Formats: sequence, structure tokens, C-alpha cells
Amino acid sequence: MKLGIVGLPNVGKSTLFNALTGGGAESANYPFCTIEPNVGIVAVPDSRLDFLSDLYHPEKYTPAVIEFVDIAGLVKGASQGEGLGNKFLSHIREVDAIVHVIRCFEDDNIIHVDGNVNSLRDLETINLELIFSDIEMVERRIDRTKKAMKGDKTLASELAVFERLHAALSDGKSAREVELDESELEYLHDTPLLSMKPVIYVANVSEDEIESEPTSNRNYMALKEQAEREHSQIIAVCAQLEAEIAELDGEEKTMFLEDLGIAESGLDRLIKASYSLLGLISYLTGGPQEVRAWTITKGTKAPGAAGKIHSDFERGFIRAEIVSFEDLERLGSMNAVREAGLYRSEGKDYVMKDGDIVLFRFNV
Repeated sequence: MKLGIVGLPNVGKSTLFNALTGGGAESANYPFCTIEPNVGIVAVPDSRLDFLSDLYHPEKYTPAVIEFVDIAGLVKGASQGEGLGNKFLSHIREVDAIVHVIRCFEDDNIIHVDGNVNSLRDLETINLELIFSDIEMVERRIDRTKKAMKGDKTLASELAVFERLHAALSDGKSAREVELDESELEYLHDTPLLSMKPVIYVANVSEDEIESEPTSNRNYMALKEQAEREHSQIIAVCAQLEAEIAELDGEEKTMFLEDLGIAESGLDRLIKASYSLLGLISYLTGGPQEVRAWTITKGTKAPGAAGKIHSDFERGFIRAEIVSFEDLERLGSMNAVREAGLYRSEGKDYVMKDGDIVLFRFNV
């Protein structure tokens, strides 16, 4: 799964990307220092894997991962080709979800492309460019469908969906704000709308505003209210400080976070939120050779989950032997779990749960 980090120039996108990935993306105080997107693979923090690692002392430790893409800064008029507009829009079309970084800190030494900091204006600038691009795509789809309807009247419901989308987009609403059922969403598979993509807003705040929710920051609070209206997530981070935290290891990082009065870094919260946003969960496997988190979508049944390891596991699926992580953590060992009668066998219709520890039985 791939998430695109987007925003206006100079809001902290590349600084955040560097903190996430250690990728060394260029970060400078001028617009468009990122031209081609930088790509980085990021591990999903999971204390359950740490527990399994302490239990088994494995040769290999493999967490779940997410791919982040640092995309060039967008400016007003991008949908008409301003700045790096067309290139930006093509890159964002390729991601599964958006991490929208918005500047909420004041600093006279860092240029803002519009002259001053205003989170809602910056949010609107990005959203409108995505919406303008979507309007053009929806209009083309409506024209195509109307022509096809001359020989196929069954396309009326499809046309109605795109006309509803066009009306909402023309009112300045994102496509994700239009309520569509599963059958209606099918029509969008070959019309990937930018404003339909799920989004997490990252409010880039100053270093002295990270200890708790920065309620005194008017730009953050305005952004939070908008996110709540959209049913989107919002996370406050200080990108520059997160870049410094990311360079620390183990105990040093823990002590630093304790000194700041926070339980986990903003990056860890962002990675977990991104994983959840995409509707992903992890099941776990463990033993002396490897402890590993396997990524699946919510609702996946046991054979499909087995297929993540190898197609033979799915093809020859017999059963899944499952232990709840909570049971293992509480009882301390697999033997204790077995003695308590909590080691169970599940068949083909079992829907996997986040944190299931699994051994698949198969025969091909």
C-alpha cells in the first residue's frame, strides 16, 4: 500500500518524509525542491512483535511495512498546469491514500508561498486543485456514458452516479463526501478520482506545542474542526523535532520522549493511523526462525490470509491454528495457552482478527 505526502511548498513535507524513512530527501527553504517523488518503505510499529521476539529470540524480525511517497509541492492553478501541477497530479493518482501536511507554525525565516500562515486557506488550495482535476475527469465520463446510452439504456444508473458526483464537486465538495453504496463505487474503478482518496491531515506545529493537543494554536483548531466535518483523521506533529527523534535509538529515544512528556512519537502515531486508514490489519507468525507481521485487509478469511505467505497455503488450506495475542501475553507461553484451552482450530470461513497468532495447516 502506498501513501502520498502532499501539501503546499515549504510546509514540511520533505522534513516529515526524511523523519519517516531516513530517505535523505532534499529539504530546502524554496518552492519545488522536490521534483521527482522520493519513495521510502516504513516499518509499522508493533509492540506485539517485540513480545514475540522476546519469547522466541528469532533469527529474523519482520514487521509490516507501508510505502510513503514525498510528492512535489502543489500551488494554486496546478490543475491548469501551474508549477509542477500536471506532474503532481499524476503522482498523486498512483497512491492509495493521502497524507496532507499543512503548516500551522509561525516562522518568519521560512517562506510561505502565500505570504502568511492560514491552515484553512492552504487546505482549500490543495483540495480545490484535486476537485478541479476530478471535475474534468467526471465530465469526460458523463459525455462518454451519454453517448453509450443511445444503444444501452441500462447505463442510466451509472450516469446518475456521475451526475451526483459532478454536482458535489462543482459545489467545492470532495468526492469522498458523496455517499455511495458498493454497487455505485464499482463505476469508479476505471475513473480514479483524486478527491475520493482517503486522507490524514498532518498539522505541522512548533516544537513547544507537541506535549499535548495544541488547543491554543488557532490554525490547528480550525483544521481540526474541518477534519471532523469530513470524518478525516488529524495528527499534530513537529516535523523538525520528529526528524531529530528519528535519529535516536532504543533507550535514548524513550528517555527523550519521556522528557517531552509524550508516550510515542508523532511519526509512530502517523504510521499506525495510515495503516488503519487503508483498512489494514496484521496477523502474526512466530518461532525461532522468524517473527513476522503479515498485512491483510479487514474481513479477510483464513485461506486468503494463508495465501499471503504462499499461494500453496491457500490452495491446499486445511485449517488455521490460532492463538489470540492477548491470551498469549496474559498467560506468558504457548504451553499455558494450550493448558487453558485457548489454542483453537479454525476453518475456511474464519474471518481473521488483528493480532491473531497463526499456524496454517495445508496439503497440496
